[in-house]
Amino acid sequence: MGAVLFHVKQILHLRNKTNTESAYLNSKVQKYYDIIVIGAGHAGIEASSSAARMGLNVALITMDIHAIGRMSCNPAIGGTAKGHLVKEIDALGGAMGFLADKTGIQFKMLNKSKGPAVWSPRCQSDKDLYSIAASEYINSIPNISVLQDMVKSIEVDEYAGNEGYKYLVKSIKTDLGYEIGCKSVIITSGTFLNAVMHTGNSKIDGGRIDEKSATGLSECLHNFGFETGRLKTGTPPRLDLSTIDFSKTEIQPGDINPVPFSHKTGWDKTTFPNQRQIDCYLTHTNEETHTLLRTGFEDSPMFTGRIKGIGPRYCPSIEDKISRFSEKPRHQIFLEPETLNGNTIYMNGFSTSLAYDIQQRAARTIPGLENVVLVKQGYAVEYDFFPTYQIFPTLETKIVSGLYNAGQVNGTSGYEEAAAQGLIAGINSANKLLKKELFILKRGEAYIGVLIDDLIIKVPEEPYRMFTSSAEYRLTLRQDNADLRLMEMGNKLGLVENKYLDLLRHKHLSIQGGIKFLYANTIRPGNINEMLTKNRSSPIGQNEFLANLLRRNEVNIKELFALEAFKENNLVQELMRDEEVLNQIEIEIKYEGYIKRQNEQVEQFNRTEDLKIPVDFDYDRIKSISSEALDKLKKIKPVSIGQAGRIAGVRPSDISAILIFMRG
Repeated sequence: MGAVLFHVKQILHLRNKTNTESAYLNSKVQKYYDIIVIGAGHAGIEASSSAARMGLNVALITMDIHAIGRMSCNPAIGGTAKGHLVKEIDALGGAMGFLADKTGIQFKMLNKSKGPAVWSPRCQSDKDLYSIAASEYINSIPNISVLQDMVKSIEVDEYAGNEGYKYLVKSIKTDLGYEIGCKSVIITSGTFLNAVMHTGNSKIDGGRIDEKSATGLSECLHNFGFETGRLKTGTPPRLDLSTIDFSKTEIQPGDINPVPFSHKTGWDKTTFPNQRQIDCYLTHTNEETHTLLRTGFEDSPMFTGRIKGIGPRYCPSIEDKISRFSEKPRHQIFLEPETLNGNTIYMNGFSTSLAYDIQQRAARTIPGLENVVLVKQGYAVEYDFFPTYQIFPTLETKIVSGLYNAGQVNGTSGYEEAAAQGLIAGINSANKLLKKELFILKRGEAYIGVLIDDLIIKVPEEPYRMFTSSAEYRLTLRQDNADLRLMEMGNKLGLVENKYLDLLRHKHLSIQGGIKFLYANTIRPGNINEMLTKNRSSPIGQNEFLANLLRRNEVNIKELFALEAFKENNLVQELMRDEEVLNQIEIEIKYEGYIKRQNEQVEQFNRTEDLKIPVDFDYDRIKSISSEALDKLKKIKPVSIGQAGRIAGVRPSDISAILIFMRG
């Protein structure tokens, strides 16, 4: 295609079109859009689709229209805490959940041996099908135009108001020479800003293999007064499936009865799973592997200092693992198919930027990989990001009105974190233009709220990854109740259809009805003692309330309701047909005391969150604030007393002083 600007609706036709026809398409580019989204990865998909579905005219600009939703690293969605984000995105009306359901080739609920607060859904996706499904989804939304080009600069006007902004978005200019007017821009450019790829001594400009880096935009924002930094991420080699001896590995199957991510799939499971399900495999490195990898350290761009950016602490490269954890004799390597019909295996756990020959020789020391052939080498990517003290909780920047940052440009790591931010940026960009209330989720409402709050108050200096331990209220912010917490909000935003809200309300009534039944009814010893004895639980000597029995660790709701005593009970039989409802009832009763305490903590937390700090509040007036606190408060500009109190270096006495000055 070359550098041609065109609409995604004509992708398939364009593959065979002449330059004359492509030039004709250039003339169709509009001169103005309400919102322009830069980058068509996971953040860009959510940002553009949410804003467009809320009624705005959106341009989604990407350097390669065939790369929409492309999975740069592991083709997997979800995982510990990340699965919570996907369920919340879905409850608010986002796309990631149902795209994962359509293209997943292995589904698994992680941490089932632990408490429900940390159960996390994950799926391995077919990376080709995911990108196709993402393109089809974007293509189905009438007021999105997908344009192939590179944005070189954002044009602004001086800001005339008194809200603290310096500039106001006016338009963007592209590599092909177009200037397109707009009221809002959302940057979701991932790892492509001034990106450099490293493998051994090799250093190539680009954000992915065979894809160039995005230039000009960082410099443009720097000229506006934005601080930029450098981060690093990496990816492991891809292996030739036919050269692996899987008999020497451990099979890692998916769940027999998989649970979908999306409420849309969950209420109509007739075609789920949509794809053939596959196994993944586990093997391990060994001392020979580690010794061989160490021979490449002298040429490692990470150890020689050629890579300046900081990498993710919780997803380190294999060379970083054996350097930091030298006492460990082995590390896990998961072998995960990238597609159903392709021949490539993702070598999860072996991210590296060592030289190609070292990668292949080291891989061949691992059981099952003795004759393996690398289809694609691992590499590290170094790229620009914007430290997050420069954004509000809406993800709008504090310098330029109408400019939003979402995804890895905010210093996060992972598809899910990016998608969550893209959704929030798209919603808030639309709401601001529509003059509606801005949408900010609190830490007590959603993992998405925790993610954005952490970014702003902690200003990570390394790629931020979501963990369940990051959420103080994780027992109430479970993945299984994301729809109950957030779907009504999604409906009010216009992103969740009324029919799904009606189904949700029916589900809620069923849960409440089941809980009421268990608290109101008893069972005789003769009807349950046999089951209790079998489960090594103490038998009862008199009638006992069902709720009290269900609180026992040895009793689960399915076994309880399967007893002969309930065979003729219509309510119980109806509840037994809905596993999601049963799970909710059981969790609510078993963890009732903990949930009640956590809800009380959330109420107390919300009281300080509701004390808003004016955007133009003058901290310099308060002489008693320490210099460290003053610097951070002016830099971060917290939106509430609660958020101010979570900033490291801000003391309780500083908060008291702020409250006194706010009151007058």
